[in-house]
Amino acid sequence: MANAESRVSGQAVKLLCYALPAIPLAAVALPLYVIVPTFYAQNLGVPIAAVGTVLLLIRLLDAACDPLIGWLCDQVFIKSGRRRTFFLMSVPLTALAAFMVFWPPSGAGVGYLAFWSTLLSVGYTGTLLPYTAWGAELSTDYRGRSVVSAFREGATLVGTLIAVVLPFAVGLDNIDGLHGLAAVAVLTILLLPSAAVLAVKTVPEPANRSTRKLSLAVSLHFVVRNRPFVRLIAAFLLNGFANAIPATLFLYFVSERLGAAELRGPLLFLYFLCGMLGVPLAVWLAAKACKHRTWCGAMTVACAVFAFAGFLGVGDIVPFAIICAATGLLLGFDLALPPAIQADVIDYDTASSGEQRSGLYFAAWGLATKLSLALGVGLVFPILAWSGFDATGGQAMPETALATLSALYAWLPILPKAAAIAVMWNFPLGEDAQRSLRARIDSTGRAHQGS
Repeated sequence: MANAESRVSGQAVKLLCYALPAIPLAAVALPLYVIVPTFYAQNLGVPIAAVGTVLLLIRLLDAACDPLIGWLCDQVFIKSGRRRTFFLMSVPLTALAAFMVFWPPSGAGVGYLAFWSTLLSVGYTGTLLPYTAWGAELSTDYRGRSVVSAFREGATLVGTLIAVVLPFAVGLDNIDGLHGLAAVAVLTILLLPSAAVLAVKTVPEPANRSTRKLSLAVSLHFVVRNRPFVRLIAAFLLNGFANAIPATLFLYFVSERLGAAELRGPLLFLYFLCGMLGVPLAVWLAAKACKHRTWCGAMTVACAVFAFAGFLGVGDIVPFAIICAATGLLLGFDLALPPAIQADVIDYDTASSGEQRSGLYFAAWGLATKLSLALGVGLVFPILAWSGFDATGGQAMPETALATLSALYAWLPILPKAAAIAVMWNFPLGEDAQRSLRARIDSTGRAHQGS
């Protein structure tokens, strides 16, 4: 009994150390898409349509790097570990670029944002891809993968809460001195390298289950033929796009539609705090049912709850706080369950292709994430500008612009989220199917070692 408890405790420590880098990584991700566009438009005078265009182009350019980085971290075998080494090598670029984006000089314009955001996007990809592939391979168990994902995504939400509190606590109304984004910049450049080193020293490199090596072209061929993956990535893209729209517009909705600019920080904090509570709830429910049906149920409830936001107006703070709490709780399902399902999808490929290519699969996963976020920014900002929305706050907002803001924020996301539910409802990989895949992979691996 004591030995079993010791093993459980040791495993928990390793998972905590693995999850720690997710805190500063989340502190980078949320401000980049939620706060940076507003900050550069309002404080630096960069046109809002230009900000949206720049962020869209950066993501499209960065998309070319994802499959290459994913394939390299699958193919290059290093004594210190292919996942851990690639992860650690990319951290300095990510930390520096985040520092520069979040603490711009007073004269920074579109060119500055484009240059440093591009470097941040590439560095972030180089850090996140091996990091998530590392986590996908830490457990081979259907339910155990949800636990690994929950540790990482729980830490992600801790970092997100920090990123919410710091900017608004320090202040975002000036460009001189230590403003709110600059505080996030300091946090990132200090915490990300130290957390990365601790994780690498504590958490082992997962076993490589590959029995052969494939070229990039052949690898991509197997990816395209992986039907469970195609369904999962389609649903993930649709749901990510649905989530990106309100994330991009949150600050404007609270300040302009609800007339409560001073509550932007507290409401964001409430949303992500409830998200933390949703992660263990998602793991608990997924253990009682299959992961994909649990995720579909959460998305369905989210649609029903979030639709009410479109009817809110000035002063409707309490109803909106309830919506934030409910949808925040359901956010935990979006964070914890899809990556755990992705690990099962990788098993399907490993059993078919003979090569364990988590890096390439999470490259496609990262590409879908970036594309969904970029589509959100690239779509809604031009529409807002067309409707007469003025991000500088220099004039009274036309009612048409406010109505457009409400429709984009609350109702447009329901359409892609409903499509994601339809795609995932009859997903073929449940617990029994995944257990059979692992048996095939282990049997093939033993035969390969014996030959």
